[in-house]
Amino acid sequence: MADAVCRVLRDGALEGEHATSLTINDSVDSPFGPTVFDYVFTQLSSFISSGKSQSRGIVLVTFSRSPSFTAELLKNRGIDVAGSHEWLRVLDCYTDPLGWKERLKDHGVIKTPLTEASLKVTVCKDVRKLDDLFSQILTLGKGLVGDGKNRFSVAIDSLTEMIRHTSLSSVACLLSNLRSHAQVSSIFWLLHSDLHDLKAVAAFEYMSSMVANVKPLTSENTDKFYLLEQSYKRGQFHASLKRRNGRVRVMREEFSIENSLIKFTSIAYGENAVAQSLVPKVQFNLQLSDKERSDRAKVVLPFEHQETEKSVQIYDGRKSDKHESNGASVEKSEKQEDSGRGEIIYFRDSDDEMPDSDEDPDDDLDI
Repeated sequence: MADAVCRVLRDGALEGEHATSLTINDSVDSPFGPTVFDYVFTQLSSFISSGKSQSRGIVLVTFSRSPSFTAELLKNRGIDVAGSHEWLRVLDCYTDPLGWKERLKDHGVIKTPLTEASLKVTVCKDVRKLDDLFSQILTLGKGLVGDGKNRFSVAIDSLTEMIRHTSLSSVACLLSNLRSHAQVSSIFWLLHSDLHDLKAVAAFEYMSSMVANVKPLTSENTDKFYLLEQSYKRGQFHASLKRRNGRVRVMREEFSIENSLIKFTSIAYGENAVAQSLVPKVQFNLQLSDKERSDRAKVVLPFEHQETEKSVQIYDGRKSDKHESNGASVEKSEKQEDSGRGEIIYFRDSDDEMPDSDEDPDDDLDI
């Protein structure tokens, strides 16, 4: 399922659509959001470097980790870092987010900070100026793909760090502008959802075409120490994908961390487990017992023709001598045959009264 999310980012958006977007949520109960982000980033980078993606480059905006970490990550995943100059640009918002080091350097207090030589890195001097940040992202992206119809992707490793320096509305506006830009193919970001209120989380999820939640692993074992140990080794990956026809596809996988690598495995459900998962959580029983099914099958539905051997006669309510003479015997026989069945008896107020079906519905109109 995580691979399906990566493929959607790889395929990008159609002409005239907003860029495909992904929100990755995690919490302190399962703090593997950065690991999932790294997996998505390296998968998309592999697609882009091999020319199998709609986007021809990717701009990585780093708030929580240095560019040297990115270089080491690509090396460990077997991606050629030396050739990354053709498809990767890094906007460093980690080294000097508020421009303090730049001011100290101008006064001779510190030396020029070293940058990662193996990557194309641009240092952001003030992350609070989101208009400048937006311009820098577009400049780096267009430097990769040009000003034509070629597209690029954007990855932001922490919206939580960004919101520390500016308002929620400003960050949402930045993301909206990136999604609506004609040259942005896809965009994804990481959010530590337990550090924000529900309003902020809902706002970013609303802007996303995909939402991935990293959750702790559930177990029947009630031992707290066992659950705590497992929560830092394994977890669950829940994803919802909004399709173009308006439907939402929901998927779930388990993952485990081994040697700093994440491995996803599908969850095998039993037939009963699937049936129970599809039933909404309500306070009454939606299932029928065998006796209830049998009783339901015996119910005579309205207007259902049950008289297979008798001719059906419709009585219009008018009294007649034949009816009066045979009424008692007919009524007696019907009661014997149809005991337990209800009936409706209608008598007209007058024999001169016309049947309802013969009445003119426009009789009261002066035509």
